[in-house]
Amino acid sequence: MQKEASGKGSGPAPVLTVKNVSYWYGAKRALDDVSFEVYPGKVTALLGPNGAGKTTLFSLITRLFDAPTGRIEICGKAASEWGSRALGPLGVVFQQPTLDLDLTVKQNLRYFASLRGLARKEADERMLRALTALDMEERIHERVRSLNGGHRRRVEIARALLHSPKLLLLDEPTIGLDVPTRSAIVNHVHDLARTGNIGVLWATHLFDEVEPDDDLLVLDRGRIVARGVAKDVVAETGAKDLGGAFKLLIGGAAEEDVAA
Repeated sequence: MQKEASGKGSGPAPVLTVKNVSYWYGAKRALDDVSFEVYPGKVTALLGPNGAGKTTLFSLITRLFDAPTGRIEICGKAASEWGSRALGPLGVVFQQPTLDLDLTVKQNLRYFASLRGLARKEADERMLRALTALDMEERIHERVRSLNGGHRRRVEIARALLHSPKLLLLDEPTIGLDVPTRSAIVNHVHDLARTGNIGVLWATHLFDEVEPDDDLLVLDRGRIVARGVAKDVVAETGAKDLGGAFKLLIGGAAEEDVAA
């Protein structure tokens, strides 16, 4: 079940390339020879149960950890080749919230924009566009502490897009949110990938966040056990839906580890 994800051949160059990456926590191997690519204009869903290695992989891509083996390239360059600009093409929404609760939405976004070197006027224009697209423009002067979980996530997504990244990384961005809010964020990110030609790597354990035409990577115990267009992966397993295919691919999943 190791089909190649779509986008290879004469198409666009990948915005993210992971080659033969492994990682250990002491004697425990968290990632085992992981390789894949993410392409512009596409959402690549990284689907796996809790503990599969998704967050470890994101930590390596964002350089929170250094990969002891293999190579990670962003827009064709490894971190050593990018130098101080290594994270420039990246927009990131981590699983754990990272907004300053005592600042307003605008203050949070302005602070991030200044770290990215954006001039105040340009930053404010980009901020308004991003918040408007997420139906958050009316909350720009509210303190983050007063926002609910869904609104905070939308602010984090807006922040990740301020500097026009080539690659957007989302690590379980909808965790703890209600179904309508999750659906709105999923739809927005997919539309953003298509219209903005951004490559998206979306880590999740929720089947309904994966669209049939998404590129799909199934990660289990640190290994990629299936890859390809989501609907094709489902068809090849003979399952009736992604949930059934997932359980077949990882040899059966505990109820608490995955969600329909």
